[in-house]
Amino acid sequence: MSETTPVLQRPPGYKDPDITVQRPPPGKPVALPPSFYPPRRRKSCCRTCCCFLCLFIIMATLLCFAAGGFFYVWFEPRVPVLHLKSLKIPQFNVTANADGTTMLNAQTLIGVEVKNLNSELRVIYDRTNVHINSQDGLDLGSESLPGFTQEKKNVTVLKIATQVKNALVDDDMGKRLKEGFKSKSLPVSVVVQTAVGVGGKGWNTWTVGVDAKCGDLTLKQLEGGAMPKCRIRVFKW
Repeated sequence: MSETTPVLQRPPGYKDPDITVQRPPPGKPVALPPSFYPPRRRKSCCRTCCCFLCLFIIMATLLCFAAGGFFYVWFEPRVPVLHLKSLKIPQFNVTANADGTTMLNAQTLIGVEVKNLNSELRVIYDRTNVHINSQDGLDLGSESLPGFTQEKKNVTVLKIATQVKNALVDDDMGKRLKEGFKSKSLPVSVVVQTAVGVGGKGWNTWTVGVDAKCGDLTLKQLEGGAMPKCRIRVFKW
């Protein structure tokens, strides 16, 4: 009687090479959160641009200060000097009407002396507005003058004529105006508003706003020969 050959057991994980095994389909790639990606270079470029911009602004500011200092030392620019040269009021009528209203009619003639003290620079004036006021800020008229250029070491007299017609004032103000004009105690002041620049050979600067207030004197003081110097405020500060 023949002996039977025992059947060998296949080890765990054994794969028969003759049997084709179908592979599973590839899975979809997993999207990583934004924090896993490397940072973009855009922020770095923005920082670089900001640094260059700040550096440019600083350099431009320093150059402007240096140019301004050189200009001041070389030319020694001086602000124009203004004086109230004359002020006359040929007409000043305060009329009380039958309806209880009080009207003011007045004419004024003003002379403002303007001096350019610069020996190397001419002074350029934009359009100039001149206002004359009396007590309590009462408007006695205004006039506008065209712009002009004043040469170095030059003196110019601006002649201005103003008037008010049928200006309504209250009764108390009308009485004070009439008494003040009669006694020559009426206070008057002149305000000059313009913009001023300077120029040399072939160049001009930009203009800056200037206010000049002249007077705050009475008619008696002005008729006595007083020529008050105007207080100048540059940049309207």
